[in-house]
Amino acid sequence: MSEHKASAQGLALELRSVRKSFGKTEIIRGTELAIKAGERVALIGPNGAGKSTLFNLISGRLPITSGEILLNGKPIHGMKPYEINRLGLARSFQVSNLFPRLSVFENIRCAVLWSMGERYAFWRFLSKLDAVNQRAEEVLDKIRLRRKRDVHVTSLTYAEQRALEVGVTIAGGGDVILLDEPTAGMSKSETANFVRMIREVTEGKTLLTVEHDMGVVFGLADRIAVLVYGEVIAFDTPENVRSNDRVKEAYLGSVLAQNQAAEAGV
Repeated sequence: MSEHKASAQGLALELRSVRKSFGKTEIIRGTELAIKAGERVALIGPNGAGKSTLFNLISGRLPITSGEILLNGKPIHGMKPYEINRLGLARSFQVSNLFPRLSVFENIRCAVLWSMGERYAFWRFLSKLDAVNQRAEEVLDKIRLRRKRDVHVTSLTYAEQRALEVGVTIAGGGDVILLDEPTAGMSKSETANFVRMIREVTEGKTLLTVEHDMGVVFGLADRIAVLVYGEVIAFDTPENVRSNDRVKEAYLGSVLAQNQAAEAGV
């Protein structure tokens, strides 16, 4: 067994001393993270901590300055995003990444096509691709948008568009899912329904999500990674993170206070 596979056995995603600098400014400072297969992890931290940068490094949208990133034991740093995606990693974005002129079903089918080895060809009817269409229908049910199957994206509510983005993300069948602030902008009831949906669609998969809503974080995550100034200062269960003095001082106390004030209408 190779050194990488031996050390990464049982891990879906591993970051080893990952650093990222823009010029002389170091944004990610030797980050270490080891996420087990099937685990749900929330990445939290103050604005400017480097959460989006870290997501971009993992998914190949930005090159790392140094260190290693492994997906299921295989080094992926230096690979292109589509190459990493084909190895089983899929991610959503803060900004909508949907095709507005296509229907809900067509958006999902586009995501399924490439992952199932199909290619776009003008001489073939997509309706004849039974396996592709069946997979798209299954995803449609999982994200609870069956009744909006033939509706264009522009006619969906905000929460429904976010659900569709999750559907597009999981449509390829990746076993490691990255969700970037999936519940941002939702009401309390929409968030509760969305969290239940995320739990269902990521069952058996590995999830890494950036989230600011502490109710979502503590209700969804098996473990929480706290990123402050480009470093993971804690990576533990929700209970232990909640009681971690260093986390309280650096981040959690002020965020919880803000959430409580918002709920009280202050």
